[in-house]
Amino acid sequence: MGPGIVRSLVPARMDRLPWSPFHTRLVMALGVAWVLDGLEITIAGNVGAFLQRSDTLGLTSAEVGLSASVYLIGEVVGALFFGWMSDRMGRRKLFILTLAVYLIASGLTALSWDLGSYLVLRFIAGTGIGGEYAAVNSAIDEMIPSKYRGHVDLGVNGTYWLGALLATSATFVLLDPGGPLDPDWAWRLGFLIGPVIGVLIWGLRRHLPESPRWLMTHGREDEAEGVVAAIEKEVERETGAELPPVPEEQAIEVVPQKRLPLIEVARTLFRTYPRRSFLSATLMICQSFLYNAIFFTYALVLTHFYGIEAGDVPVYMFAFALGNLIGPLTLGRLFDTVGRRQMIAGTYITSGTLLAVTGWLFERGALTATTQTVMWSVIFFIASAAASSAYLTVSEIFPIEMRAQAISIFFALGQVVGSFGPAIFGALIGDQAHPDPTRLFWGYLFAAGMMIFAGIVEILFGVKAERTALEHVAEPLTAIEARARRTAERRAGETP
Repeated sequence: MGPGIVRSLVPARMDRLPWSPFHTRLVMALGVAWVLDGLEITIAGNVGAFLQRSDTLGLTSAEVGLSASVYLIGEVVGALFFGWMSDRMGRRKLFILTLAVYLIASGLTALSWDLGSYLVLRFIAGTGIGGEYAAVNSAIDEMIPSKYRGHVDLGVNGTYWLGALLATSATFVLLDPGGPLDPDWAWRLGFLIGPVIGVLIWGLRRHLPESPRWLMTHGREDEAEGVVAAIEKEVERETGAELPPVPEEQAIEVVPQKRLPLIEVARTLFRTYPRRSFLSATLMICQSFLYNAIFFTYALVLTHFYGIEAGDVPVYMFAFALGNLIGPLTLGRLFDTVGRRQMIAGTYITSGTLLAVTGWLFERGALTATTQTVMWSVIFFIASAAASSAYLTVSEIFPIEMRAQAISIFFALGQVVGSFGPAIFGALIGDQAHPDPTRLFWGYLFAAGMMIFAGIVEILFGVKAERTALEHVAEPLTAIEARARRTAERRAGETP
């Protein structure tokens, strides 16, 4: 063994595990990040019309859209900062810290007294959720066996819409015009739902181990071996199966390092993997703009174009969210069997095409609130799988040493562009008594074109990652260094 080189079976041992209750607990504890984000965004969208009332905060349509953009910008800041910390400090510390940030800020949002305080607290809550995406996506991909990774990742990302459904059900009761709650109390109670769920999941998350892959590449091989051994014992006990030994030839050699300089992150993204970086940026930007633009302003569309009462908006949002939840759960396994490139390209292009058709029908006045919702539910059944696949792609096609930072960079890039969507679409809707559907149609057409373009990029640059170990999809930088040292040793030995 060369100086500083560690030989490890940790990745192979993690990938050969059968599904077990341990993996179920892992998904439940970490997947709540998407539930909470879906809950937060849905509540904000559903109470948007309520916040325009004079007996609440009295916001304008543009200010409602602005608050959504501020939350998304907070996610950008949180993803970049906490993603950088996650690659240095570990996954576990960060997914505990980011949950705490979210819990405190979201709970305090219920105490907002004006536009300024509401925006500040939404921003801070966004930083917590943004950090969750980087730390949690990394941990899930590194601890879920490769044969399950694709559909588990899609399913977990899709639970964003479980949060949306929970929020829609809750706000349907809280915002009931005939209900007993004062409007200014109703929307505030809505923002307390997320913190309650977060507190309930806190204990489960605290008992999760650190990612063994992260430990291995950071010079903590003994800890990594200990974590894997404990997981193996737990899996054998819970499943009753005896795990087969892992062949020695599946071992990986690495030169552990404590941290990766930012210049090396940039070099890897844009010099080593320029095509993967362009692919990641395109997938994240296009799905983010589509979702943020349409979802944050859908309540405004219902109230301004179809005359739906603010208290009835959750009924329509429920069907919309249900389609989004079922999509990744139904289509997810195809990403592991049919293949990443075929399914990602297909879902992006199909959803974009359907969106363009629906936008045209909307502009022609051929839709009602009900048929609009049906069309959206069909479109986003497919688009939800596409959006989830963007996160899957970014989280598995870059080396482990910079995985969280790669996720945070492309997530942030997508959210920066996507954060303009609600403000733009809010302005297209406007506050006039008779809004012009043609203006909004051009917005829908632009979003549809972005999705189709992303699908074409996937056809050109997509990466075959289905049922493949992460170390084979993107070789760890520490393994490249180990190979370079081996080569140098061999050459030195051949020198007379």
